[in-house]
Amino acid sequence: MRLAIVGFGLIGGSIARALRDGRGGARIESIAAWSPSGRGPAAALADGLIEWAPPSLAATTDGADLIVLAADPLACLGLLDELSRQPVAGEPPTITDVASTKALLVGRADRLGLHYVGGHPMAGLETAGYANARADLFAGRPWVLCPGALARPVDLERVAQLVAACRAESRWLGPAEHDRAVAAVSHLPLIVAAALVEAMSGGEDWPLAEGLAAGGWLSATRLARGDVTMGAGIAATNAAELARRLRALHIQLDHWLADLQETPDDPAATADRLRARLSAAKQTLEAAG
Repeated sequence: MRLAIVGFGLIGGSIARALRDGRGGARIESIAAWSPSGRGPAAALADGLIEWAPPSLAATTDGADLIVLAADPLACLGLLDELSRQPVAGEPPTITDVASTKALLVGRADRLGLHYVGGHPMAGLETAGYANARADLFAGRPWVLCPGALARPVDLERVAQLVAACRAESRWLGPAEHDRAVAAVSHLPLIVAAALVEAMSGGEDWPLAEGLAAGGWLSATRLARGDVTMGAGIAATNAAELARRLRALHIQLDHWLADLQETPDDPAATADRLRARLSAAKQTLEAAG
């Protein structure tokens, strides 16, 4: 199988590393890669991970059996448009992606008549770029697959082969189903992390608090340290579901506020209410494993 990776940062680079690692049993004839800057593909070519680093999108995808769009969701929408305009000699390629939202992309690919299987590996780091790529990034992690209306059996087979080669676990979902789920466990935490920074960093006691910050603050704000373009694209392409999750969180925060203010002169009573809430949250997490 001839593979083309379009966009070559953390995820695209990690796919190439996983395929060349060999432990996933990949059967890849060749890998070509392209990115707007060209830096990642050039480095990967020097490292021996890919065979080609062509100067253009068209040259990279020409003759590919499987094209992986490894860019942010908004960029992927534009790339789908570009690919639909490129002439194809012979069998049309399979197109997939690794973006964090699916409904808009699947809908766009269907309207453009592309043979598309949307993908989303549930793995990542807060550090971006090819330099941080890891061969084991996807090992044992779910990789959601959302077939488009024109996906052929060969398209499903190629994408499943890619996932297996990266040692991930295929999860087949509908695009709307995917977007609802990841809005809760992936996209909302990003917004909460950024909002926490916004809420705390503007206060007059921030200089003191910042100097005292430890593991709790770092863990809670880790996602806000990530790729800003990627994060904005994720939120914008899953805005309705993300807004729904934010409203649900807002309700819970109001409940927390009420519990804190109900008995201001009785810390023991306040602690009892908070203990019950914290216990329920802990039990939910423990039940989920």
